[in-house]
Amino acid sequence: MFREVDASRLDEAPACHIEVDGHKVAVREGEPLAAALLKAAVIPMRHSVVSGEPRAPYCMMGVCFECLVEVDGVPNVQACMTSVREGMTVRRQHGARQIGGQA
Repeated sequence: MFREVDASRLDEAPACHIEVDGHKVAVREGEPLAAALLKAAVIPMRHSVVSGEPRAPYCMMGVCFECLVEVDGVPNVQACMTSVREGMTVRRQHGARQIGGQA
């Protein structure tokens, strides 16, 4: 169920590039997207649908849903549960997502 993270393997992981809100960002392939975004100072990752307050990862294990981003056009993706891969397009979310053109 659990596996130990071998940090030395991440250091050896090939560098790759993702696009975040239209900007190219260098990250390590295979690392959690939330960690890569934090290291790249992409904060906040979203804004609250209720108050508009900025939000960032909290638990880093898929429980809190504070790290929701849009990945390759798919909204509400948990960045902490998603591995980085070359060419990913990430957008930060602002407020409630739109469904069928309505807020």
